[in-house]
Amino acid sequence: MKIGYFCNGTNWKHEPYTDVINNMRDIAIYCDKNNWDSIWYTEHHFNHEGMELCPNALMIGADIAARTSSIRIGQAANIITFWNPIRVAEDIALLDHLSNGRIEAGIGRGIYGREAIHLNIEADLKDQSKNFRLFEETITIMKKAWTEKFFSHHGEFYTYPSPNFEWQHDLSPPSNEFVDTKTNILKKISVVPQPIQQPHPPLWQVVDSPSSIEWAAKNDINTIMWIPTVKALKKRFEIYKKAKSEAENRDVPLGEGVCLVRDMFIADTMEEAKELAGEQMVNYMRWVCHWRGLGMHMDPEEELPKTENKLDLLSYDFLHKRNMLFGTPEFVIDKIKELQSELNLQYLQVWSNFPGVKHENCMKSIKLFTEKVMPHFKNNIKADIKKAS
Repeated sequence: MKIGYFCNGTNWKHEPYTDVINNMRDIAIYCDKNNWDSIWYTEHHFNHEGMELCPNALMIGADIAARTSSIRIGQAANIITFWNPIRVAEDIALLDHLSNGRIEAGIGRGIYGREAIHLNIEADLKDQSKNFRLFEETITIMKKAWTEKFFSHHGEFYTYPSPNFEWQHDLSPPSNEFVDTKTNILKKISVVPQPIQQPHPPLWQVVDSPSSIEWAAKNDINTIMWIPTVKALKKRFEIYKKAKSEAENRDVPLGEGVCLVRDMFIADTMEEAKELAGEQMVNYMRWVCHWRGLGMHMDPEEELPKTENKLDLLSYDFLHKRNMLFGTPEFVIDKIKELQSELNLQYLQVWSNFPGVKHENCMKSIKLFTEKVMPHFKNNIKADIKKAS
Protein backbone atom coordinates (compact mmCIF):
# COMPACT_ATOMS: atom_id res chain seq x y z
CA MET A 1 0.00 0.00 0.00
CA LYS A 2 1.13 3.54 -0.76
CA ILE A 3 0.55 6.00 2.09
CA GLY A 4 0.45 9.78 1.81
CA TYR A 5 -0.26 12.71 4.09
CA PHE A 6 -3.15 15.05 3.20
CA CYS A 7 -1.83 18.39 4.43
CA ASN A 8 -4.90 20.62 4.36
CA GLY A 9 -3.39 23.63 6.10
CA THR A 10 -5.65 25.35 8.63
CA ASN A 11 -5.48 28.35 10.95
CA TRP A 12 -8.52 28.28 13.23
CA LYS A 13 -6.66 30.12 16.01
CA HIS A 14 -5.45 32.85 13.62
CA GLU A 15 -1.78 32.40 14.40
CA PRO A 16 0.88 34.22 12.33
CA TYR A 17 0.81 32.76 8.83
CA THR A 18 4.55 32.10 8.97
CA ASP A 19 3.97 29.79 11.95
CA VAL A 20 1.37 27.81 10.04
CA ILE A 21 3.68 27.44 7.03
CA ASN A 22 6.49 26.27 9.31
CA ASN A 23 4.17 23.66 10.80
CA MET A 24 3.36 22.39 7.32
CA ARG A 25 7.08 22.22 6.57
CA ASP A 26 7.67 20.21 9.76
CA ILE A 27 5.15 17.62 8.61
CA ALA A 28 6.63 17.37 5.11
CA ILE A 29 10.23 17.07 6.27
CA TYR A 30 9.32 14.41 8.82
CA CYS A 31 7.32 12.40 6.27
CA ASP A 32 10.12 12.66 3.71
CA LYS A 33 12.64 11.26 6.16
CA ASN A 34 10.37 8.45 7.30
CA ASN A 35 9.35 6.74 4.07
CA TRP A 36 5.95 8.28 3.45
CA ASP A 37 5.14 8.01 -0.24
CA SER A 38 3.55 11.41 -0.79
CA ILE A 39 2.25 14.65 0.69
CA TRP A 40 -0.69 16.59 -0.74
CA TYR A 41 -1.75 20.24 -0.57
CA THR A 42 -5.05 21.96 -1.24
CA GLU A 43 -6.22 25.13 -3.00
CA HIS A 44 -8.73 27.36 -1.21
CA HIS A 45 -9.41 31.08 -1.27
CA PHE A 46 -10.96 33.85 0.85
CA ASN A 47 -11.10 31.62 3.95
CA HIS A 48 -10.70 34.23 6.68
CA GLU A 49 -12.39 31.77 9.05
CA GLY A 50 -9.23 29.62 9.12
CA MET A 51 -10.66 26.28 7.99
CA GLU A 52 -8.53 26.12 4.82
CA LEU A 53 -5.66 28.51 4.22
CA CYS A 54 -3.49 27.44 1.27
CA PRO A 55 -4.38 29.43 -1.88
CA ASN A 56 -1.77 27.80 -4.12
CA ALA A 57 -0.82 24.14 -3.78
CA LEU A 58 1.88 24.50 -6.44
CA MET A 59 3.70 27.30 -4.62
CA ILE A 60 3.78 25.42 -1.32
CA GLY A 61 4.82 22.35 -3.34
CA ALA A 62 7.81 24.25 -4.70
CA ASP A 63 8.86 25.20 -1.18
CA ILE A 64 8.51 21.61 -0.01
CA ALA A 65 10.36 20.24 -3.04
CA ALA A 66 13.39 22.32 -2.04
CA ARG A 67 13.33 20.90 1.50
CA THR A 68 12.78 17.21 0.69
CA SER A 69 14.46 14.57 -1.42
CA SER A 70 12.19 11.62 -2.14
CA ILE A 71 8.58 12.19 -1.11
CA ARG A 72 6.17 12.75 -3.98
CA ILE A 73 4.29 16.06 -3.92
CA GLY A 74 0.63 16.22 -4.91
CA GLN A 75 -2.21 18.67 -5.09
CA ALA A 76 -5.66 17.71 -3.85
CA ALA A 77 -6.37 19.66 -5.82
CA ASN A 78 -5.52 22.44 -8.25
CA ILE A 79 -8.92 23.93 -9.01
CA ILE A 80 -8.24 24.21 -12.71
CA THR A 81 -11.52 25.94 -13.54
CA PHE A 82 -10.04 28.97 -11.73
CA TRP A 83 -6.82 28.92 -13.79
CA ASN A 84 -5.77 29.83 -17.28
CA PRO A 85 -5.08 26.36 -18.72
CA ILE A 86 -1.70 27.27 -20.21
CA ARG A 87 -0.59 28.86 -16.94
CA VAL A 88 -1.48 25.82 -14.85
CA ALA A 89 0.11 23.46 -17.39
CA GLU A 90 3.33 25.51 -17.30
CA ASP A 91 3.38 25.73 -13.51
CA ILE A 92 2.84 21.99 -13.01
CA ALA A 93 5.55 21.21 -15.57
CA LEU A 94 7.95 23.66 -13.91
CA LEU A 95 7.31 22.13 -10.49
CA ASP A 96 7.93 18.69 -11.99
CA HIS A 97 11.40 19.93 -12.95
CA LEU A 98 12.02 21.67 -9.61
CA SER A 99 11.16 18.43 -7.78
CA ASN A 100 13.07 16.19 -10.21
CA GLY A 101 9.94 14.41 -11.34
CA ARG A 102 8.14 13.99 -8.02
CA ILE A 103 4.80 15.60 -8.89
CA GLU A 104 1.31 14.09 -8.67
CA ALA A 105 -1.01 16.48 -10.52
CA GLY A 106 -4.35 16.75 -8.72
CA ILE A 107 -7.24 18.53 -10.42
CA GLY A 108 -10.71 19.60 -9.34
CA ARG A 109 -13.74 21.66 -10.37
CA GLY A 110 -14.24 23.54 -7.09
CA ILE A 111 -16.85 23.18 -4.37
CA TYR A 112 -17.27 26.67 -2.90
CA GLY A 113 -19.33 29.26 -4.73
CA ARG A 114 -17.55 32.10 -2.92
CA GLU A 115 -14.31 31.03 -4.58
CA ALA A 116 -15.60 30.26 -8.07
CA ILE A 117 -17.59 33.41 -8.74
CA HIS A 118 -14.68 35.66 -7.74
CA LEU A 119 -11.87 33.79 -9.51
CA ASN A 120 -13.53 32.93 -12.81
CA ILE A 121 -17.13 33.85 -13.52
CA GLU A 122 -17.23 31.09 -16.15
CA ALA A 123 -16.69 28.59 -13.32
CA ASP A 124 -19.79 29.67 -11.38
CA LEU A 125 -20.97 26.58 -9.53
CA LYS A 126 -24.61 27.56 -9.99
CA ASP A 127 -24.21 26.34 -13.57
CA GLN A 128 -22.76 22.87 -13.06
CA SER A 129 -23.00 21.92 -16.73
CA LYS A 130 -20.97 24.94 -17.82
CA ASN A 131 -18.48 24.41 -15.00
CA PHE A 132 -17.91 20.84 -16.19
CA ARG A 133 -17.46 21.89 -19.82
CA LEU A 134 -14.86 24.43 -18.67
CA PHE A 135 -13.14 21.73 -16.59
CA GLU A 136 -13.05 19.27 -19.49
CA GLU A 137 -11.72 21.84 -21.96
CA THR A 138 -9.04 22.96 -19.51
CA ILE A 139 -7.78 19.38 -19.11
CA THR A 140 -7.74 18.94 -22.88
CA ILE A 141 -5.53 22.01 -23.28
CA MET A 142 -3.23 20.97 -20.43
CA LYS A 143 -2.64 17.57 -22.03
CA LYS A 144 -1.92 19.18 -25.42
CA ALA A 145 0.54 21.58 -23.81
CA TRP A 146 2.36 18.73 -22.09
CA THR A 147 2.53 16.29 -24.99
CA GLU A 148 2.74 18.30 -28.24
CA LYS A 149 5.78 20.34 -29.29
CA PHE A 150 3.44 22.89 -30.88
CA PHE A 151 -0.33 22.85 -30.42
CA SER A 152 -3.51 24.70 -31.24
CA HIS A 153 -6.97 24.66 -29.71
CA HIS A 154 -10.36 26.02 -30.69
CA GLY A 155 -13.02 25.54 -28.04
CA GLU A 156 -15.97 27.07 -26.24
CA PHE A 157 -13.84 28.99 -23.72
CA TYR A 158 -10.32 29.19 -25.17
CA THR A 159 -8.69 29.63 -28.58
CA TYR A 160 -4.94 29.18 -29.01
CA PRO A 161 -3.17 30.84 -30.72
CA SER A 162 -5.15 34.03 -30.66
CA PRO A 163 -6.70 34.47 -34.14
CA ASN A 164 -4.75 36.50 -36.72
CA PHE A 165 -1.75 37.08 -34.46
CA GLU A 166 1.28 37.91 -36.60
CA TRP A 167 4.68 36.69 -35.40
CA GLN A 168 7.98 37.69 -36.91
CA HIS A 169 11.34 37.96 -35.17
CA ASP A 170 14.85 37.88 -36.60
CA LEU A 171 15.95 35.34 -33.97
CA SER A 172 12.91 33.12 -34.53
CA PRO A 173 13.32 31.34 -37.87
CA PRO A 174 9.93 30.87 -39.52
CA SER A 175 8.72 27.28 -39.66
CA ASN A 176 5.58 25.58 -40.86
CA GLU A 177 5.51 23.87 -37.47
CA PHE A 178 4.08 26.98 -35.85
CA VAL A 179 3.54 29.80 -38.38
CA ASP A 180 2.08 30.35 -41.82
CA THR A 181 5.29 31.28 -43.61
CA LYS A 182 3.43 33.32 -46.22
CA THR A 183 1.52 35.55 -43.80
CA ASN A 184 3.50 35.12 -40.56
CA ILE A 185 0.20 34.34 -38.81
CA LEU A 186 0.81 32.15 -35.79
CA LYS A 187 -0.74 28.69 -36.24
CA LYS A 188 0.47 26.93 -33.10
CA ILE A 189 2.17 27.72 -29.80
CA SER A 190 4.58 25.84 -27.58
CA VAL A 191 4.70 25.56 -23.80
CA VAL A 192 8.09 25.53 -22.05
CA PRO A 193 8.98 23.47 -20.14
CA GLN A 194 7.20 20.23 -20.72
CA PRO A 195 7.19 17.87 -17.71
CA ILE A 196 10.02 15.53 -16.80
CA GLN A 197 7.48 12.74 -16.34
CA GLN A 198 6.19 11.63 -19.70
CA PRO A 199 3.71 12.00 -21.13
CA HIS A 200 2.84 14.05 -18.02
CA PRO A 201 2.68 13.67 -14.22
CA PRO A 202 0.02 11.25 -12.94
CA LEU A 203 -3.40 12.93 -12.94
CA TRP A 204 -5.75 12.66 -9.95
CA GLN A 205 -9.26 14.06 -9.81
CA VAL A 206 -11.06 14.73 -6.51
CA VAL A 207 -14.49 13.16 -7.05
CA ASP A 208 -17.81 12.69 -5.26
CA SER A 209 -20.56 11.85 -7.73
CA PRO A 210 -20.89 8.61 -9.73
CA SER A 211 -20.81 10.60 -12.99
CA SER A 212 -17.48 12.23 -12.06
CA ILE A 213 -16.03 8.86 -11.04
CA GLU A 214 -17.07 7.30 -14.33
CA TRP A 215 -15.78 10.23 -16.39
CA ALA A 216 -12.37 10.13 -14.69
CA ALA A 217 -12.05 6.39 -15.30
CA LYS A 218 -12.89 6.77 -18.99
CA ASN A 219 -10.33 9.55 -19.36
CA ASP A 220 -7.39 7.74 -17.73
CA ILE A 221 -7.48 9.89 -14.59
CA ASN A 222 -6.96 8.49 -11.09
CA THR A 223 -9.44 9.49 -8.39
CA ILE A 224 -9.34 10.76 -4.82
CA MET A 225 -12.30 10.06 -2.52
CA TRP A 226 -12.78 11.16 1.06
CA ILE A 227 -15.84 10.91 3.27
CA PRO A 228 -18.11 7.90 2.51
CA THR A 229 -18.46 4.76 4.61
CA VAL A 230 -16.91 1.50 3.47
CA LYS A 231 -20.24 0.23 2.09
CA ALA A 232 -20.82 3.45 0.14
CA LEU A 233 -17.22 3.49 -1.08
CA LYS A 234 -17.52 -0.03 -2.42
CA LYS A 235 -20.14 1.13 -4.91
CA ARG A 236 -17.92 4.03 -5.96
CA PHE A 237 -14.87 1.79 -6.34
CA GLU A 238 -16.93 -0.60 -8.47
CA ILE A 239 -18.12 2.25 -10.73
CA TYR A 240 -14.51 3.24 -11.35
CA LYS A 241 -13.42 -0.37 -11.95
CA LYS A 242 -16.23 -1.01 -14.46
CA ALA A 243 -15.70 2.20 -16.43
CA LYS A 244 -11.91 1.84 -16.53
CA SER A 245 -12.17 -1.83 -17.53
CA GLU A 246 -14.43 -0.90 -20.45
CA ALA A 247 -12.25 2.03 -21.50
CA GLU A 248 -9.04 -0.01 -21.45
CA ASN A 249 -10.49 -3.35 -22.57
CA ARG A 250 -9.03 -5.23 -19.60
CA ASP A 251 -10.17 -6.45 -16.21
CA VAL A 252 -9.02 -3.62 -13.94
CA PRO A 253 -8.60 -4.80 -10.33
CA LEU A 254 -10.85 -3.19 -7.73
CA GLY A 255 -8.92 -0.37 -6.05
CA GLU A 256 -6.62 0.41 -8.97
CA GLY A 257 -6.50 4.14 -9.61
CA VAL A 258 -8.38 5.12 -6.45
CA CYS A 259 -6.92 6.94 -3.44
CA LEU A 260 -8.89 7.27 -0.22
CA VAL A 261 -8.45 10.13 2.25
CA ARG A 262 -9.24 9.33 5.87
CA ASP A 263 -9.20 11.59 8.94
CA MET A 264 -6.63 10.16 11.35
CA PHE A 265 -5.52 10.83 14.89
CA ILE A 266 -3.58 8.32 16.96
CA ALA A 267 -2.97 8.46 20.69
CA ASP A 268 -2.13 6.05 23.47
CA THR A 269 -5.83 5.51 24.26
CA MET A 270 -9.14 5.90 22.44
CA GLU A 271 -10.19 8.57 24.92
CA GLU A 272 -7.02 10.61 24.43
CA ALA A 273 -7.47 10.69 20.64
CA LYS A 274 -10.99 12.05 21.11
CA GLU A 275 -9.83 14.57 23.71
CA LEU A 276 -6.95 15.96 21.63
CA ALA A 277 -8.61 16.18 18.22
CA GLY A 278 -12.21 15.00 18.34
CA GLU A 279 -14.02 18.29 18.66
CA GLN A 280 -11.69 19.89 16.11
CA MET A 281 -12.56 17.20 13.57
CA VAL A 282 -16.28 17.52 14.23
CA ASN A 283 -16.03 21.29 13.92
CA TYR A 284 -14.45 20.93 10.49
CA MET A 285 -17.23 18.56 9.45
CA ARG A 286 -19.77 21.15 10.54
CA TRP A 287 -18.12 23.46 8.02
CA VAL A 288 -18.29 20.84 5.23
CA CYS A 289 -21.76 19.50 6.04
CA HIS A 290 -23.30 22.97 6.20
CA TRP A 291 -23.62 22.60 2.40
CA ARG A 292 -23.59 18.85 1.93
CA GLY A 293 -25.70 17.68 4.83
CA LEU A 294 -25.03 14.19 6.20
CA GLY A 295 -25.75 12.23 3.04
CA MET A 296 -22.07 11.59 2.25
CA HIS A 297 -21.69 9.85 5.62
CA MET A 298 -24.54 7.38 5.17
CA ASP A 299 -24.54 3.74 4.11
CA PRO A 300 -26.53 2.84 0.97
CA GLU A 301 -30.27 2.65 1.75
CA GLU A 302 -29.67 4.01 5.25
CA GLU A 303 -32.31 6.31 6.67
CA LEU A 304 -31.49 8.69 9.49
CA PRO A 305 -34.03 9.80 12.07
CA LYS A 306 -35.64 13.13 11.31
CA THR A 307 -34.32 16.08 13.30
CA GLU A 308 -35.24 19.74 13.55
CA ASN A 309 -31.93 20.84 12.01
CA LYS A 310 -29.99 18.95 9.34
CA LEU A 311 -26.81 18.67 11.44
CA ASP A 312 -28.37 17.72 14.80
CA LEU A 313 -26.98 14.18 14.47
CA LEU A 314 -23.45 15.33 13.70
CA SER A 315 -21.23 14.28 16.60
CA TYR A 316 -17.98 12.48 17.29
CA ASP A 317 -19.76 9.18 17.88
CA PHE A 318 -21.80 9.58 14.68
CA LEU A 319 -18.65 10.11 12.60
CA HIS A 320 -16.28 7.77 14.40
CA LYS A 321 -17.98 4.51 13.48
CA ARG A 322 -18.41 5.61 9.87
CA ASN A 323 -15.11 6.92 8.55
CA MET A 324 -12.62 8.06 11.20
CA LEU A 325 -9.21 6.56 11.97
CA PHE A 326 -9.19 7.95 15.51
CA GLY A 327 -7.86 5.92 18.42
CA THR A 328 -5.05 3.59 19.35
CA PRO A 329 -2.62 2.16 16.80
CA GLU A 330 -4.35 -1.22 17.12
CA PHE A 331 -7.76 0.29 16.33
CA VAL A 332 -6.42 2.14 13.29
CA ILE A 333 -4.59 -0.94 12.01
CA ASP A 334 -7.85 -2.93 12.12
CA LYS A 335 -9.72 -0.17 10.28
CA ILE A 336 -7.12 0.00 7.49
CA LYS A 337 -7.16 -3.79 7.17
CA GLU A 338 -10.93 -3.55 6.72
CA LEU A 339 -10.41 -1.05 3.90
CA GLN A 340 -7.95 -3.41 2.26
CA SER A 341 -10.24 -6.40 2.66
CA GLU A 342 -13.42 -4.70 1.41
CA LEU A 343 -11.98 -2.33 -1.22
CA ASN A 344 -8.57 -3.75 -2.13
CA LEU A 345 -7.33 -0.31 -1.11
CA GLN A 346 -3.97 0.52 -2.66
CA TYR A 347 -3.59 4.25 -1.95
CA LEU A 348 -4.34 5.89 1.40
CA GLN A 349 -3.95 9.51 2.48
CA VAL A 350 -4.42 10.50 6.11
CA TRP A 351 -5.10 13.93 7.58
CA SER A 352 -4.54 15.03 11.19
CA ASN A 353 -3.72 18.76 11.30
CA PHE A 354 -7.36 19.73 11.78
CA PRO A 355 -8.38 23.32 12.61
CA GLY A 356 -7.39 24.02 16.21
CA VAL A 357 -5.28 20.90 16.87
CA LYS A 358 -2.01 21.78 18.58
CA HIS A 359 0.97 21.24 16.32
CA GLU A 360 2.86 19.19 18.89
CA ASN A 361 -0.13 16.86 19.25
CA CYS A 362 -0.44 16.56 15.50
CA MET A 363 3.24 15.65 15.14
CA LYS A 364 3.00 13.06 17.91
CA SER A 365 0.05 11.48 16.13
CA ILE A 366 1.93 11.38 12.83
CA LYS A 367 4.93 9.77 14.53
CA LEU A 368 2.74 7.14 16.19
CA PHE A 369 1.16 6.38 12.82
CA THR A 370 4.62 6.07 11.25
CA GLU A 371 6.08 3.86 13.95
CA LYS A 372 3.09 1.77 15.00
CA VAL A 373 0.79 1.57 11.98
CA MET A 374 2.79 1.92 8.76
CA PRO A 375 5.01 -1.13 9.39
CA HIS A 376 1.88 -3.29 9.01
CA PHE A 377 1.29 -1.99 5.49
CA LYS A 378 4.73 -1.10 4.08
CA ASN A 379 7.32 -3.87 4.01
CA ASN A 380 10.42 -1.67 4.13
CA ILE A 381 9.29 0.82 6.77
CA LYS A 382 10.86 -0.82 9.85
CA ALA A 383 14.43 -0.57 8.58
CA ASP A 384 13.89 3.00 7.41
CA ILE A 385 12.48 4.10 10.79
CA LYS A 386 15.52 2.69 12.59
CA LYS A 387 17.83 4.40 10.10
CA ALA A 388 16.11 7.80 10.58
CA SER A 389 15.95 7.63 14.38
